[in-house]
Amino acid sequence: MQNTMERPARRRDVAGATIVVTGASSGFGRGAAIKLAEQGANVVLGARRAEALGQLAAEIGAAGGTALAVGMDVSDPRDVMRLAQAAVQRFGRFDVWINNAGIGALGFFWDIPIEDHARVIDVNLKGLIYGAHVALRQFREQGFGTLINMGSIDSEVPLAYQASYAASKAAVLSLGRSLREELRLAGNEDIRVGTIMPWAVDTPWWTHAANYSGHAPRMLAMDDPAIVIDAIVRACVVPKEEMPAGLIAHASNASHHIFPDLTERMSADIAHREVGKAFPMDPGPGAIYQPMSDTATIGGGIRARMKQEDDRQDPPG
Repeated sequence: MQNTMERPARRRDVAGATIVVTGASSGFGRGAAIKLAEQGANVVLGARRAEALGQLAAEIGAAGGTALAVGMDVSDPRDVMRLAQAAVQRFGRFDVWINNAGIGALGFFWDIPIEDHARVIDVNLKGLIYGAHVALRQFREQGFGTLINMGSIDSEVPLAYQASYAASKAAVLSLGRSLREELRLAGNEDIRVGTIMPWAVDTPWWTHAANYSGHAPRMLAMDDPAIVIDAIVRACVVPKEEMPAGLIAHASNASHHIFPDLTERMSADIAHREVGKAFPMDPGPGAIYQPMSDTATIGGGIRARMKQEDDRQDPPG
């Protein structure tokens, strides 16, 4: 394939690059797609909510950007291949692939139906493997490219009430490390891989998650989505093996390397206390099987609800 652009390994920005973003209908994916388009990238949007993607592509186009929307499910390898083919057919290649789609299941491990655990692995790990596989094959053909995987601070610090999610994110980080070494051994120095590791962030992820905790989802000191969106945009130019996003993620990552057992116990205790503060909630699968129609936003409104919960518990004066 003829390369007519400066290779991403030598780039200083994303202008002119073609970037594929999965999970683009809400949260990090939506925010990153908008910001990347604002900076001159062609964005290829993938998610289950085709109508929401079409609306996002229209918004980007109206603002002067270029976007292609492809309805798809990352847990289906045929859909992932179709997303890659659409990007190549429209733009000739893609320079960056962002494996962003992810789901969760909250509650004690044994209270969560086994099929929900399996669905978490299908999306968070198998879906990411499908994306990495098709992206790296394309990158090896064209001689360059950048693969960005969305991990979590759970990739480093396992967290109670999120057992299968944390396991999937630990696997994401391990996969990225292995891929970096394989690319080095194969001599593919212009193909790079990085893993972004956020702390808990106020996005619709919490509303979408399956939840069997008996309470609405929440976590201490949630970060603003802008912190992670900025990290994604930076990673498209300068990816690193591990990229904690935000001060809390950096602190948690460092703490676990020095005091692993203490950090895991403290994290579990924090998660347990947060569950106890939340409003009661009936158990259910959230959006892990069928998408929700009214959550195609960047922010999740979780911090606003947490304030209501905290105000309810704090005595006046």
